[in-house]
Amino acid sequence: MTAPPRKDPAAVEAEVREKIHLEILKRTGAYHANDHVLLPSGQHTSEYIEKTLVTTEPSFTEGLGAVIAKHFAQWPVDVVLSTGPGALILSHCVARAHPSRPIVVYGTKGLTGGKRRVSLPAEFHRLLRPGTKVLLVEDLVSTGSTLSLLIDLVEQLGAHVVGVGCLWRRTSVDVGGKPVFSLVSRDFPTYDPEDCPLCRKSVPLNEEFVRRRHHRRPSSIQEPKEP
Repeated sequence: MTAPPRKDPAAVEAEVREKIHLEILKRTGAYHANDHVLLPSGQHTSEYIEKTLVTTEPSFTEGLGAVIAKHFAQWPVDVVLSTGPGALILSHCVARAHPSRPIVVYGTKGLTGGKRRVSLPAEFHRLLRPGTKVLLVEDLVSTGSTLSLLIDLVEQLGAHVVGVGCLWRRTSVDVGGKPVFSLVSRDFPTYDPEDCPLCRKSVPLNEEFVRRRHHRRPSSIQEPKEP
């Protein structure tokens, strides 16, 4: 009998590391699997990432940020740039653990004329000068469109993106030719309702995440008026 081929040690290490990170995301409640989930897009899937829960446990977030920082430790970094509240928290953890002790700035996402855009607060512009080395940090990377916009923004200011660090990468799409490091690289299929195999098996549909998105609690509470 011939012995089975030995796995590459680096591939085994990456596989073990990914399983550990998946368990951490399950622990925070951010990762849902073996379900039948309705997505905000109207499509169905069996797995889901609740981005707002990814960074709710500080000790886990610090550890995950340190792993990303260790990967990019060989690159000098002046600035860590992110968008969104979850990615901003993670970027702080990455910056704290990186040997270059970079500063942290953030961009904001929005729509202009129906097109997605990212912008940088004016007070940050002077921090991204020609020659500034920037590490982009995201929580979830799906299409890579936001990262591409961030890269364009950084380069317009004359700075240079050294790489991208993220918690979860759903696709292997190229991101401006920049090196990407993710703690979890895992895609999960999405289906139109008429083509969903879970619907055909009559698995109950979980609409919790769509309901939660469309029925946010008020973001502020006003003091009652005096009589």
